[in-house]
Amino acid sequence: MSRFLIVGLGNMGDEYVGTRHNIGFDIADAFVAKHGGDFRIDRLAYVATVSFKGKEVLVIKPTTYMNLSGKAVRYWLEARKIMLPQLLVLVDELALPLSKLRLRPAGSAAGHNGLRSIQDALGTEAYPRLRFGIGNNFAKGMQVEYVLSRWHPEDLPLVTLKIEKSVEVIENFIFTGIERTMSEVNKKEFIL
Repeated sequence: MSRFLIVGLGNMGDEYVGTRHNIGFDIADAFVAKHGGDFRIDRLAYVATVSFKGKEVLVIKPTTYMNLSGKAVRYWLEARKIMLPQLLVLVDELALPLSKLRLRPAGSAAGHNGLRSIQDALGTEAYPRLRFGIGNNFAKGMQVEYVLSRWHPEDLPLVTLKIEKSVEVIENFIFTGIERTMSEVNKKEFIL
């Protein structure tokens, strides 16, 4: 049975719940809930294991805080002997509008501390990631406050739709592979 590791990036603690920076946790929660799993606390992460189309899917939400996410990713990849092409990291992306998702097989951290930590821990940029556009509607010098703030109420219906679509992206990534999934999702604009 082939195994996959899905990593939702975010920060632990009630003050981060529902923030833009925690969208990776929200997608991971939605995927696990859809497939009847439950998270438990384990080494460096909340961990859930579900089955999808005959594949074992390990889903983690690192408890290391965003800046040290790589420790948890490396540990679980090695512990479960999962290859990099079967890893998918779920992450917020300032450089994409709220209407977009972007799936990539590799790429730079682009200033994202969680991705930088994973890159440093794995020694490569060559791991798949799903970037969830959060937009960049903030005043100069207010980037940190923006990513750590909660969604505007008027954005929540689109955020909810994109979380559902992100779950479908994970399923397609596992079942049909990254190339086909990229061609389906990267061109789409999500609007209500």
